[in-house]
Amino acid sequence: MKKIFLLFITIVTISCSTNNEPVEDKIDYDAINETEIQEYLTQNNLEAEKSDSGLYYVINNEGTGNSPSQNSNVTVNYKGYLLNGEVFGEDYEVDFNLSQLIPGFNEGVQYIKEGGEITLIIPSKLAYKDIEKGIIPAGSVLVFDVTLLSIN
Repeated sequence: MKKIFLLFITIVTISCSTNNEPVEDKIDYDAINETEIQEYLTQNNLEAEKSDSGLYYVINNEGTGNSPSQNSNVTVNYKGYLLNGEVFGEDYEVDFNLSQLIPGFNEGVQYIKEGGEITLIIPSKLAYKDIEKGIIPAGSVLVFDVTLLSIN
């Protein structure tokens, strides 16, 4: 009788925990972003470096002096836009602590020194992932043109 009761409990538990609703396919933004980035680089005749994290970057001017660390307070000029050229942000002489920014921006600014200029091509996994942010669609690759004015 005990075995029958345990079998009954097991069957009820399994049947209650089974979800018969269809599972939504998760979008593979990594693969989509890689294709989009390669097309962007080709169309814009850019030769970018790719970091281990997947960040693409072009150092336009290395700058002089020190490079910031991941927790540095910095002053930068930047312009952020989507691959189609739509600008979503632009600021001059703005102060940031790099640790408070998206991972791709944080990493990329560390590749230059004061006075340096860099173009960052950031896949969604290093930005806002699958979350829509204002005019930035979910899964978007972001491009930033950044000038590091100073490390504060």
